[in-house]
Amino acid sequence: MNDRTRLIHAGRDRDPHTGASSIPIYQVSTFDQPDPEHLGAYDYARSDNPTREALEHTIAVLEGGARGLAFASGMAATSSALLLFQTGDHMVVGRDIYGGTYRVLTTLFKRWGLDVTFVDSTDPENVRRAIKPSTRGLFVESPANPLLQVTDLRAMAELAREHDLIAITDNTFMTPHLQRPLELGFDIVVHSATKFLGGHSDLIAGLAVTREEALGRRLKAVQNSFGAILGPQDAWLVLRGIKTLAVRLEEQQRAAGDIARWLQGRADVRRVFYPGLEGHAGREIHARQARGGGAVVSFELADGPAAVAFLKRVKLPLVAVSLGGVESILSYPVTMSHAAMPREERLARGITDGLVRLSVGLESSEDLIADMESALGPASRGA
Repeated sequence: MNDRTRLIHAGRDRDPHTGASSIPIYQVSTFDQPDPEHLGAYDYARSDNPTREALEHTIAVLEGGARGLAFASGMAATSSALLLFQTGDHMVVGRDIYGGTYRVLTTLFKRWGLDVTFVDSTDPENVRRAIKPSTRGLFVESPANPLLQVTDLRAMAELAREHDLIAITDNTFMTPHLQRPLELGFDIVVHSATKFLGGHSDLIAGLAVTREEALGRRLKAVQNSFGAILGPQDAWLVLRGIKTLAVRLEEQQRAAGDIARWLQGRADVRRVFYPGLEGHAGREIHARQARGGGAVVSFELADGPAAVAFLKRVKLPLVAVSLGGVESILSYPVTMSHAAMPREERLARGITDGLVRLSVGLESSEDLIADMESALGPASRGA
């Protein structure tokens, strides 16, 4: 089945009771039980809700997994996946990850006793060397937030299998429309569905999908016990957003490529980070595991004052936390996505004060370029 068709008809695309064109919003907390000794499929909405269940089924189909689970946020999905481990376990984690993931690992899970080693996962040998007898998990992003470093996901999955590790990746930037890590051998994929899957900057949601049913049952037990579930209204909104994911993301990706090439030609832009650009480190690996460069472009200006001045002058994009909306969103990682990371850690990862991240929306790329050109000011063109 074509991916565009699958996004609309993922198996729970209509209500089985009425034939309604979408699963209704079951805004309930509990369900009547005709037989109190043998409860029905639904008893209490923390455990299961038909609207949430439809979304969980949909994301499992799209990622090619056995079990999907919906959470109250992307960080709730990530943290719930981390709760599969126990005190004393060791994890190898890609150095280049979302700031919120870094924060939860270095604060809450550190106090809880989860041992973490951060490594540059763009070289598989770094990961191999970091594995020790107590290692139980591997967590990476590709492309990574915010510099879009590329990790060889198939190589990571093979390392995980070799050492009997649970391999987890965050697929928020790519979505299952552009990249399917479970098909490359990963065990769990997580998403901030707030971003491209929802697509309209009107909800907070997280998703996780497991490749195998047994691991899915374990994560389901965490979801039910910990209780960081997604409500039915937001589940319905994500279901609605997924139906237009292909047409949105393909257009956003096309525009992102145009903008990345334009930025690359400006002398006042020091570096441009986009997996679709010639010369981007890991571009060939990315092309083997994903369908396109995605819709996020990061670029580095001269310094912090230059970046802040640009962000204050730009008119069309939002200047805001988050990404993946129909509107373009410019973010300043220093004070937004990676504010939780100490300055020395950020700089060691190449996240400078001059870095800006752009999530390209559905505006005309010509209009976005004209707006950014005006905000950057006159500059000679690069060679």
